[in-house]
Amino acid sequence: MNTIFQDIRYGVRMLIKTPALTFVVILALALGIGANTAIFSVINSVLLRPLPYDHAEQLLFLNERSPVLDEMSISYPNFTDWRNQNHVFDKIGVYNRNSYNLTGYGEAERILTGQVSADLFSALRVNAAIGRVFTNDEDKPGGPPVVVLSYGLWQRRFGGQTNILSQTLTLNGRNYSVIGVMPPTYAYPTRVEMWVPVGQLSGDPTWQQRGNHPGLYAVARLKPGATQAQAQADMDNIAANLNKQYPESNASNGVRIRPLMEIFVGDVRSTLWILFGAVAFVLLIACANIANLLLARATARRKEMAIRAAMGAGRWRIARQLLTESVLLAIVGGTIGLAIAHWGIKLILYMSPTAIPRSREITLDWKVLAFTLGVSLLTGLLFGLVPALQAGEVDVNETLKETGRGTSGRHWLRSSLVIVEVATTMVLLIGAGLMIRSFYRLQNVNPGFSYEHLTSFTVSFPQKKYATEEQQAAFFQRLLENIRTLPGVQSAAAASGLPLGNNGWQTSFVVDGRPQPAPADTPLMEACTVTPDYFRAMNIPLLHGRYFTDQDNRSFLAGRDLSKYDPGERLISGANVIIVDEQFARLHWPNEDAVSKRIRFGTDPKAPVLTVVGVVGRVKMESLTDDSHRVQGYFAFNQIPFTGMTVIIKGTSDPNQLIAAARQQVKNVDPDQPIYNIRTMDEIRGESVAPQRLNLTLLSIFAGIAFVLAIVGIYGVMSYSVTQRTHEIGIRMAIGAQPRDVFRMILRQGMLLTLLGMVVGLFGAYGLTRLMTTMLFAVKPTDPATFAGVAVLLTAVALIACYIPGRRATKVDPVNSLRYE
Repeated sequence: MNTIFQDIRYGVRMLIKTPALTFVVILALALGIGANTAIFSVINSVLLRPLPYDHAEQLLFLNERSPVLDEMSISYPNFTDWRNQNHVFDKIGVYNRNSYNLTGYGEAERILTGQVSADLFSALRVNAAIGRVFTNDEDKPGGPPVVVLSYGLWQRRFGGQTNILSQTLTLNGRNYSVIGVMPPTYAYPTRVEMWVPVGQLSGDPTWQQRGNHPGLYAVARLKPGATQAQAQADMDNIAANLNKQYPESNASNGVRIRPLMEIFVGDVRSTLWILFGAVAFVLLIACANIANLLLARATARRKEMAIRAAMGAGRWRIARQLLTESVLLAIVGGTIGLAIAHWGIKLILYMSPTAIPRSREITLDWKVLAFTLGVSLLTGLLFGLVPALQAGEVDVNETLKETGRGTSGRHWLRSSLVIVEVATTMVLLIGAGLMIRSFYRLQNVNPGFSYEHLTSFTVSFPQKKYATEEQQAAFFQRLLENIRTLPGVQSAAAASGLPLGNNGWQTSFVVDGRPQPAPADTPLMEACTVTPDYFRAMNIPLLHGRYFTDQDNRSFLAGRDLSKYDPGERLISGANVIIVDEQFARLHWPNEDAVSKRIRFGTDPKAPVLTVVGVVGRVKMESLTDDSHRVQGYFAFNQIPFTGMTVIIKGTSDPNQLIAAARQQVKNVDPDQPIYNIRTMDEIRGESVAPQRLNLTLLSIFAGIAFVLAIVGIYGVMSYSVTQRTHEIGIRMAIGAQPRDVFRMILRQGMLLTLLGMVVGLFGAYGLTRLMTTMLFAVKPTDPATFAGVAVLLTAVALIACYIPGRRATKVDPVNSLRYE
């Protein structure tokens, strides 16, 4: 133990004696270890750490599926059958997301709300931190209106009042009793701030229709000993029975089951592991570079090691001293790397706060600290082992006489390390190049509309207050008219959902005059309700026919008795026109003019028939990268008004000023009506490509660090080679070699190492970039242009790195070099 402390003290003194080298080594290590720690922190929190629920591995996510829609939500009657007939679940609950207007506490605010069944809390095994969650008796039609608050909402809106359980809140014009506050860590469904019983809504006749899928999804907990495969078999059996009982609504429908963890993680799993592999390559390059530096340092300390050997120090004793110094460097680098990781995590979350799931859980916990310590020790041994073993092989006699060079073995090692650096850098640069090309093409995708000067916000009002379709239409008509009078506003419109967010809704249809398709073959459209000026405001081109006008309204229903219709039937009965996209027209009426063609809304023979009045360009509804390939249809808002619409303002004024003025106009129409979800279309576009931007940024940073390290490595090896070969160069020049011959020799040596590394790197990239397929858009993982471009770039920079040592070699004075020897 005493000798170890001696090694540490001596190692510290030796590192202080070479501050420049020590600084470079620690910096390279800190960057490599810090980047690895930051990415591992994300992987640990997102992929490795279980969900924050008791025995989270037992939790499953369920939804309905059909032949044309894999992610279909659950109808409430089907859910009750699942709950009552299954044999594998301890508890199963459902939820959807909605929003409620909170009034009576200062300024009105729209609160994102989870409409959940009481059994959802039981399935997750969570309870309120204050008060309680609601019971099954409250989760049914006619139950008392109760609400559970999130901890954040309780603190933000109510100041953490201790008497909150005695409060009554006005939500959508109805009084709700606060019965509980959830723990600070509970956040399911994500982003919601309060919860109300969903069962109370099932008294609505439309909720009892099996063909109505009101956005419900289920979470279930397996019984002890049950498996996901058993659950799938059980639910398949239930679905098959329901198909037989209710063929009109359930034919060919099934149940999709996935681990709840998969819903949280999504498609980010493979991406994070690829990024982790990339950052591990950066650390490998840093280790190779540091090993080269320490090999050079060990060569400079040959006499010191020879003296220690002559005084009796064994080979292991000498190697241990150098390994101690390497581990010291690694520990210091790892400590600084932790600080870099802390800031790196903040940077990642700042760049794309919504691109990483479970981002609130990302921390530097004990696992991350253990990982950093392990990586620090491993890298210290990795880059210190070769120099330590080389130092242990010192030839005492030759070294003390200072006549033997003995550098060939070390030169071979240093050259091999450079080849590894170049090869690894080649892989990372090609990966970054593919991401750059992919993102460039993504940015140039035509979304089908214009982003410029568009600002949006959402307005949703309680149906109790605006009970009729005429009241709902009148609200938005008056609001849009007021907004159009504001300074700088060019146009204003409203839509039930905006592009690039999968905000539409899906509905079935049948082309009029054609045979009724089988339920499994019934086509779906992406539907959206819009006001007449929507297409002009969004600059969506009209290809045939006309846009909607104010005359496309419900006046044709005058005199009809709608009293026997349920609310859903009454709503869609007001539709008689539709605008379709170009894919709709091309698919269903090829080589024909779609204008004046007719479709039937839904599959019911008594459903309204709609006449196509216009054909518009296709819009990217889901995102710039995704396309459901479903046809798109637009309904006139004056015929099918929604209680929640997104207002779009096209104007030249500052968006903040526009929103402030628009908020006042909303208050002028209804003082209790809040606005929310305020964004510009540029922001919506940015959010839609946030994951790709984050991947590009991180991979480019890693590739950039690797690129610099590799070039420094090439330069360092060639510069050291010139220093070691000064005597040889002097002799060559003394017997007639020209400076250009010496320059070519050095350049040839450096470029040979570079080209060998590039060949290895090209083969490696050809295999590894195939793992990036899901991260790329419109670019093949073996894109020849990217491979060639990176090869040219690396060759050019390597030439510069070799040029400087080569020029220095041409200035060697033969007389001085021979005298020195």
